[in-house]
Amino acid sequence: MSENKIPEFAIFCDFDGTITGEDTFVGMLKAVAPHLCDQYLPDIYTQKLTLREGVKRIIESIPSRSYSAMIEYVDEVPLRPGLSELVKFAIEHQIPFHVVSGGLKDMVKRVLSTQMIGNSPLIEKVASISAVDIDTRQEYLTPISDYEKGTELVAKVEVMKQYSGKQNISIGDSVTDLNIALNADITFARDRLAKYLDKAGKFYYPWEDFFSVRDQLCELCFEKR
Repeated sequence: MSENKIPEFAIFCDFDGTITGEDTFVGMLKAVAPHLCDQYLPDIYTQKLTLREGVKRIIESIPSRSYSAMIEYVDEVPLRPGLSELVKFAIEHQIPFHVVSGGLKDMVKRVLSTQMIGNSPLIEKVASISAVDIDTRQEYLTPISDYEKGTELVAKVEVMKQYSGKQNISIGDSVTDLNIALNADITFARDRLAKYLDKAGKFYYPWEDFFSVRDQLCELCFEKR
C-alpha cells in the first residue's frame, strides 16, 4: 500500500474500559483523587460538565509526585480478550489500527509495550497512539493534548479525520467515545456508550471482547470479496 493511498478501512479503538477490562483512567483517578471524582464524574457522565473541563480540573488537582503511581495502577488491570488477535487480523488485511484515548498516553504505552504479537511488542504494531500527555515539572500535573477542541480534551473525531480511511471503524465503551461513534461508518459499542447511542438512535454492533469484533469485521469487510 503506497504511503499516500487512503486505506479501505481504518480502526479507531478506545483504551480505558475497551482495551482494558475496566475503566483504568477512572479507577486510577478514584484511587489517587477520590474526592475530586465524586465531585466531577457524575456531571461528566450526565454530560452536565464537558469532558475537557471535568478531566482537566481533576488532573490539574493531582500532585506531580503521584504520577508514577498513577501509571503503575494499570499493571493490575486485566485486558479484554482478543486484542492481539484483532490487531493481527488488521495487519493481515492492511487495516491501520489506531489507539485513541481520552486518558493518559503513558498508561496506554505501558500496556501496549507488555503485550506481544509474535516476537514484537504490540506497541510496534499499532498505527498511532493519540492520548493525553502529562507535564510533571510543576507541583501539580499539567495535561497536554494535541487534539484539545470544543468539549473534549482529546477530540477523537479530529484524530479520525487525520488518519481517515474510506470507511472508519470505532470501538468504544463510554462517553469519551460518543462523538467518534456518532461519526464513524461502523461502530462497536458496549456499556455506557451503547446507552448513549440508543438514546441518539445511532446503529452499532454490540461487543464483549475483541474476538467478537474481529469476527464481525471479517463478515462486514470481507464476506463479499
